[in-house]
Formats: sequence, structure tokens, C-alpha cells
Amino acid sequence: MSARTPAPGVPKAARHGWAQALGTVLAALVAMGAVAAFELWAAGATDLPDNAFPRVVTATVVAAVGGSLELSGDAGGLVGTSAGLTVMPLSVTLTGALVIAAGFLRPLRHRAVASLPELAGWAGRIAVLWLLALLGLAFASRQTFEVSLGEGILDDLGDLFDITPRIGFTTDVPLTVLFGLLWLAGVLVMALLVSRGAPLPGRLLGLHASVRPSAYAMVALLLVYVAVGAVVALVVAGTRGHPAQTFAVLLLGLPNLAWPALTVGLGATWDGRVEGPFGLPMPHVLDEVLRTPDVSTVNLATLTEQDARMWWLLVAAAVLVPAAAFVAAARSPRPVPAWRHAVHMAVALALTVLMVCLVGRISAYYGLSVLGIGDLGGDLAGRLFLRPRLWGAVGLALAWGLVAGFLGALLARGVRGGGGTVAGRRR
Repeated sequence: MSARTPAPGVPKAARHGWAQALGTVLAALVAMGAVAAFELWAAGATDLPDNAFPRVVTATVVAAVGGSLELSGDAGGLVGTSAGLTVMPLSVTLTGALVIAAGFLRPLRHRAVASLPELAGWAGRIAVLWLLALLGLAFASRQTFEVSLGEGILDDLGDLFDITPRIGFTTDVPLTVLFGLLWLAGVLVMALLVSRGAPLPGRLLGLHASVRPSAYAMVALLLVYVAVGAVVALVVAGTRGHPAQTFAVLLLGLPNLAWPALTVGLGATWDGRVEGPFGLPMPHVLDEVLRTPDVSTVNLATLTEQDARMWWLLVAAAVLVPAAAFVAAARSPRPVPAWRHAVHMAVALALTVLMVCLVGRISAYYGLSVLGIGDLGGDLAGRLFLRPRLWGAVGLALAWGLVAGFLGALLARGVRGGGGTVAGRRR
């Protein structure tokens, strides 16, 4: 037998070359672009002037992977414009993460152990092609639009001085590449941590017992929240009408609503405000809470003041978080003391809530002034922001994780009944 011929019964090394890497990157781009296009179509972006729809789609994909968009305006010396936008369309982000993770893990399945150079080489091929894709998206995401001055004196001034305000967006290419590659690295690392069938280097096999069960449980928890949110949105669309607005919510940013809802159910508080003509696809109760003269507080108390059914967010957290803890305990390859499982869950849930708070914040503003008349209001100015009280949310997650982890470990121990893991008994 030659040195290159594998022994009988030993699986051949996984094939993960450039062709497979290209397929993974292209599949992710196509999926993200399709979701972004459907989102923007539902939001009415197909009516944008100057055939801007394709470039807005690419800009949405850039924002979804953490890319940096810069808004700017220009109308000559008589007009001042200002604008800013910070938001991640998490439905596009989630789609890309799932597709890339699946493509990354597919050649590695049916393996018990993989060397670190092998994993690094496979990830590196994807990263190189992803870098090229990021550069293409960044340079394609550039567009300007004319801004109407409305009717009346402002329109007359515009005609008199030949004022044509324009506002547009570009991408910060270096920051887009940096954050896009960091996003990819995070997706690949999480894919290895979540998948029980993915091989790990020999030195990291301990993660299979200490990290993988909790990581899998947290990803499952986030996906369940998205699924529950989709079901609720479909029920609302079927019973209350407004299907176009509801599907805009489903497509444009369901995780942007579902994941902060998890933190609110845990007791976290967000601060926010909406002023001006922003018409975002969001539940009516949230819009009512945010449209106040001052900064609004978004938590269980303020939401239930508008709609008593918002207490279901607490019920959902009280059911789904312990269920995730049970899943983590059931997937543990060996019995883990309840206190240790509680610590694992506390850390995992705190990191999950931290991630949601960082990617779920929103900030947007724009303003226009003519001949020194600042902040013209009406349809020519607006502001929106939503940001969490970060450390309070993380602290609550730690407490919930400790309690839920302990309960989940006890429940799994009762189901396990004394031997092996629940999964192992199924096999």
C-alpha cells in the first residue's frame, strides 16, 4: 500500500479547494442579494429614481456584513445637508451566515479531527474570495438622489437660485473590508463551535464538551425567536390586514425585532425616539412608544402600557431560555455538574445578549437647510435611534443564564436517568 493510499475504512480527506470556496461565496452573495432585493421591493424601493435599486441592494448587503456606509449631500453654498445611518439588516446578515456556515462545514463532515493548518487553509480560500467580493460590493454601492424642496416658498427659492439638493451614499472601502472580514471570521468560528459533526484540531477537542452544547443552544434560541416572530407576523397579516406592511417587516428586518424582543423579555431596557417622517416597518405598539417628544424608554412596562399582550415576551423568555439550557445539557457528551452547566449557560447567554445589543442598535438622521434656515422639519428632516442599556442587559442575561442553566441541567439529568447523554441514548 502506498503512503498516499488511505487505509481501508478510513474516509478520504475532504475536498475543499478553490472551486468549493467559490461556490460557497457565490451562494452566500446570491442568497443575501435575493433577500435584500425582496426586502427593498416590499419597502417600495423599486420606485427610487435614476435606476438606483441595484446599487441600494448592494449597499444593503454591505451593511449586513458590518460594512460602513457614508451619507453625504451637496447642493451648493446656499443649501446645507446632513445625514447619517447606522443599521444592520439582520435578515440579510442571518441568511448570509447560514449559507456560508453550511458551505464551510459541508466538506468537513464525517470527520472526527482536522489539523489546524487544514482548517486555516480552507477558511483562507473562502476569505480571499470573500475579500474580492467585498471590494466589488463596496465600489458598486454608490448613488445620489435629488431631494425635493416641496411646495411653497422653499420651492420658489429653489427655482430662483437654481438649487437642486442631492443626497447620496458611498462606502468606506477600508472599513467595509475590515468589518466584512471580521464578520466572516466570526461566522466560520461559530460554525465550528455549533456543529457537533465538524472536526476540531486535537488540541481543541475539549471545546466539544465545554463550549459546543451552549453555543448550539444559543444559536437555536435565536433561530426559534425568528421563527416565532414570523408566525406571529403571519397571524397578524391574516387577521388584521395590511399584508404589505407585515411582509415588509418579515423581509426587511425580522431579527432586528425578534432578537431585541428576547432582551426585553429578559427585562432589558432600550432607549429610542422617532421624529419626522420616518415610516419604518415596525409593530404599531413600538412606533407608539418611540414617537414621543423626549427620549422614550422601551421595556416590558412601557410596551404593556400600549398593548397588554406584550407580557407574552416575558412568558416566551421564561419558556425558551430554560428550553435552550435543557438542549445544551442534553447535548453534553458527558455528565456535567449542574453548577458548571449553569455557569456555561450564563456566559453563553450574556455573550448572546451582548451581540444582540451591539448589532441591533439603530441610528438614522437627515436634515436640510436653505439660506441659513436650519432643520426645516416636515419631510426635510428626521431622526431615529434605538440603543440598549448595554450592561444592564448583560447583567440580566447572566442572572437568567445561571437560573435557566441550573434548571436545564436538573431536567436533563432526570431525562437522562443515569447513563450517558440524551442524544447518546437515542443512538
